[in-house]
Amino acid sequence: MPNVEPPATAGRNIGLAAPRAEQGNVLFAAAWMMGALASFAAMAIAGREISRELDTFQLMFFRSMIGLLLVVGISGFLPGGLRSFKTQRFKLHVVRNLFHFAGQFAWFYSITMISLAEVFALEFTSPIWVAILAPLALKEHMTKGRALAVFLGFVGVMIVLRPGLAEFGPGHIAMLVGALAFATSMLTTKKLSATESPLTILFWMVVIQAPMGLIGSLSHFVLPSMTTTIWLFVVGLCGFSAHYCIAQSFRWADATVVAPMDFFRLPLIAVVGMLFYNEVFDPFVLLGGVVILTGNYLNIRHEQKRVALAGAAPVLDPTASVDGVDHPPR
Repeated sequence: MPNVEPPATAGRNIGLAAPRAEQGNVLFAAAWMMGALASFAAMAIAGREISRELDTFQLMFFRSMIGLLLVVGISGFLPGGLRSFKTQRFKLHVVRNLFHFAGQFAWFYSITMISLAEVFALEFTSPIWVAILAPLALKEHMTKGRALAVFLGFVGVMIVLRPGLAEFGPGHIAMLVGALAFATSMLTTKKLSATESPLTILFWMVVIQAPMGLIGSLSHFVLPSMTTTIWLFVVGLCGFSAHYCIAQSFRWADATVVAPMDFFRLPLIAVVGMLFYNEVFDPFVLLGGVVILTGNYLNIRHEQKRVALAGAAPVLDPTASVDGVDHPPR
């Protein structure tokens, strides 16, 4: 869920050149990606534990406040300090964070309603929504790779949900809506990234979302216990570390190497759900996740070939421009 997204990470733009995918580089990339996967799993556990005491609005408020502390601390090392975050695009920041807040809210709500594996599998549909919305919002072309990703994404969702055969409830609906909200947030992030640094986008994210969470929790606000406070810091710190690790991973290998590693997030969280919460392992969730991730991976490959033919730099991070700091909280 997304703090710095992110990441969250569908071949969505061009980054700086990375080292060739040599064996040593791939090992470094894999090591960083394992750090990201562990961070995402810790966030899910922390979110579920926090929900025992606080509602989702309060969780979002405290998470934003912890994020604000991190960003303000980082600003002390910048030449301009907090002045570095000055923006001329405040309205677009507000629009982005309305959708991003909705996506995060849905994610944290869903982990209290359905299995962790189902949440992560449905979260993987965000790039599919990006592929659908980009032609409308950004006037980008619906390429064959994107169309294939959309088709496989739809098939994967049907396998996960199995309408009429498996239970379908508010948690599933919330996560699908959350994935759509994350995708819309990614598209607005792409527009912002033309003039704003990732840290500026992150700064305005926590500044705008903190009062949103506070307003939503005013009628039932309670101070967290010491144990819950620790879990809140786990959410805040792991949100930062997850996407820092992803960024480092993409420095060592390109998207076609790193993206498949992200799939291990699904079986990992399935094991976590079984060990910590006695969740029943559903092979259909794993199969659906494989289909969704396959669509995303093929899209990345297609985008790389398309960009290479155009004579530009290769696609490295499938979330780099659309999702400058937005990888589904993920």
